[in-house]
Amino acid sequence: MSQRYFADHALLPTGWATRVLLEIDATGTLTKVLPDSAPDNAQHLAGPVLPGMPNLHSHAFQRAMAGLAEVGSAQPDSFWSWRERMYGLVDRLTPEQVGVIAQALYVEMLKGGYTQVSEFHYLHHDTNGQAYSDPAEMAWAITGAAERSGIALTLLPVLYAHSGFGGQTPNAGQRRFIHDVPGFINLLETLAPRIADHPTQALGMAFHSLRAVTLEEMQGVLATNPTGPRHIHVAEQQREVEDSLAHCGQRPVQWLLDNIEVDARWCLIHATHLDDSELGALAASGAVAGLCPTTEANLGDGLFRAAEYAALGGKLGIGSDSHVSLDVVEELRLLEYGQRLASQQRNCLHDSQIRPVADWLYRSALAGGAQASGQPIGTLEVGKRADMVVLDGSDPYLATSADDTRLGRWLFGGSKQQIRDVMVAGRWVIQARRHALDDVNRTALAGLFREIG
Repeated sequence: MSQRYFADHALLPTGWATRVLLEIDATGTLTKVLPDSAPDNAQHLAGPVLPGMPNLHSHAFQRAMAGLAEVGSAQPDSFWSWRERMYGLVDRLTPEQVGVIAQALYVEMLKGGYTQVSEFHYLHHDTNGQAYSDPAEMAWAITGAAERSGIALTLLPVLYAHSGFGGQTPNAGQRRFIHDVPGFINLLETLAPRIADHPTQALGMAFHSLRAVTLEEMQGVLATNPTGPRHIHVAEQQREVEDSLAHCGQRPVQWLLDNIEVDARWCLIHATHLDDSELGALAASGAVAGLCPTTEANLGDGLFRAAEYAALGGKLGIGSDSHVSLDVVEELRLLEYGQRLASQQRNCLHDSQIRPVADWLYRSALAGGAQASGQPIGTLEVGKRADMVVLDGSDPYLATSADDTRLGRWLFGGSKQQIRDVMVAGRWVIQARRHALDDVNRTALAGLFREIG
């Protein structure tokens, strides 16, 4: 049975449209998107309607340590010192606890404007580093949490084999992450049948980083022709660039592009430290740069050269990564503000077709995130999944805005509190800012935090 909705304003592929009739079939797919229509007894939505934002990079378990690594020490802090704190958390988590964390996280994501998450999943084994009797047990904790929360999921199991360039032996903190190539391929084969049958879940794969896999291991996995998107962390910190140069004489992104066929199936997470040649080559590849501005700022990683990359036609999307923020507004705002701080100019991210910065940010992140997810999302048009965010039409800032200021009012003057309702695949998962699992999650998280200290 189809559902019918009417929006006074909706962001369509061509821009803002008025009086839009939306029809959704029983599979959660848009079958009609008709501007300049009459309501015709359709349910009137409570405010401006946007396509739901894909979150292209998540480590669900890291949400449990958000805010706990913000204490200075006598030594300079960096990503590398933060990583030691993360290893301490990893030592204690069971699959059940990961499910609790992920379920609450995904509800927070929905409230923050995300309707799809690409989960970069590398916490595979038990606390001794041994495979569970079901090698996908940790992965099922993630897929179950996504199912219960209602968020759509692209699961990206991660091959993580080494502690540094050249196939260095993993350290003790990494023991729960490690696979060899046959074990990793077995994991993908275990996951594929069940996920293939799920209407809002998809399977891809990832390599943790060039530090963590060798060329031969990457080639061994890719030779099996895995379907779905392919993600990798790369060039996140200056030290990684220096280590790559010392190991092979090339910067990491240049090495990757020279040795692996990187195309539109790929998403390069962070890619923070690129020289001019790498920036142009990444843009030309068709891959997506997966930017996580709040995490990159929290870790002191540096700034991606987004304005220059965009001018070259490069594709980008956003992710919340370690989840110090779960808010589309904060992520996109910081992406633009970082470019302003670096250039000492205003209004950096726009082009000749889309001058409003907020519109450029939102529509670019939709396109890049949809590509990186491998799912039919990112726009409100016939044939795409009905993932929608409804802003609060009673908010005076939004109620009085014009087409060229509406998203600017929200992204540069508002917050996630202006998100009222959220739909995934034709199903309302957030209504009037509430989720059915709010009370359950609050109680479960409090109990879990007391357990793990």
